[in-house]
Amino acid sequence: MFFRGQTIGKYRIVSSLGSGGFGAVYLAEDTWIDKKVALKVPHRQNIDFGELLREPRLLASLNHPNIVTILTAEKQENVFFIVMEYVAGETLEAVIEREGSLDLVHMMDLTCQVCNGVDHAHSQGVLHRDLRPANVLVSESGMVKVADFGTSRFLEVAGHGTTVIGSPPYMAPEQFHGKAVFASDIYSLGVTMYQMLTGELPYGTPSPADLQKLMRGELVVPPRARNSRIPKELNDIVMRAMAPAVGERYQRAGELLDDLLAARSKWAGARSTRPVAGPSAAPHRPATSSDELQEIQSRLRARETLVARFCWHCRKPLHSRTDRCPFCGEAQ
Repeated sequence: MFFRGQTIGKYRIVSSLGSGGFGAVYLAEDTWIDKKVALKVPHRQNIDFGELLREPRLLASLNHPNIVTILTAEKQENVFFIVMEYVAGETLEAVIEREGSLDLVHMMDLTCQVCNGVDHAHSQGVLHRDLRPANVLVSESGMVKVADFGTSRFLEVAGHGTTVIGSPPYMAPEQFHGKAVFASDIYSLGVTMYQMLTGELPYGTPSPADLQKLMRGELVVPPRARNSRIPKELNDIVMRAMAPAVGERYQRAGELLDDLLAARSKWAGARSTRPVAGPSAAPHRPATSSDELQEIQSRLRARETLVARFCWHCRKPLHSRTDRCPFCGEAQ
């Protein structure tokens, strides 16, 4: 809809950032204050103006470091668009495609940040409904931003989202029946965690014949069966997040985050107390293999980053290069 170099209002289009089912996103420059922003232009421009304002109004209710910030919404030259912060980086989907299965420290860091953003949205009554790696932005500094609330809605107490919306490989079983609750987002997050740990989805897009198997949990192979290095505690957390029955799942992202932090502490503690052979044992040990070297390097990286990734004051997870906690403001 927009082209490079075009000026609309005070915004000059720099490039296209991509297009999805609900709209196209452009990198633009606010020429008044020399700041880069992202412009999201809905594909459907001829619908009721109140409907166009639904997403920006919903996003305006969310103010969190791990959620993309909305700046304003405008209509220029008869085109409606949403102005959002520009996140220089890449999607989590691109990270997984490039790296395959992520190391545990990196995976835990990203997941904890997503949990923080989703938990805030849920606390404001907002259900995402399309949580997946393509909708999670990872900045150049490692900060995670949950994006694309175009399919989101406010979830009334004891209510649920109606209509079948989402991306099938990440949709909770109940979403295929047009029902979505907060725990539906947790299921999608569980699938995302599975993908980060194994480099692949637990299953492809379910066919109509597969739906009953999905409801019974028969399509999911535990991630530890595909990657034996995954700690059992983490495997169990992913499987609980992906439980087919809503009541057996985590109900809020905060509950999932609590278990992740507990598992991380246990996993790190077990590795840090693992006995190391003394010098006298060295001549009798076989040469260290490439896999063992990678394991040792991974343990060393984990020891170096575990404390730095959490705020000393509020214990919230931090991205790798921050010097100040975005949650409580304390210097690190």
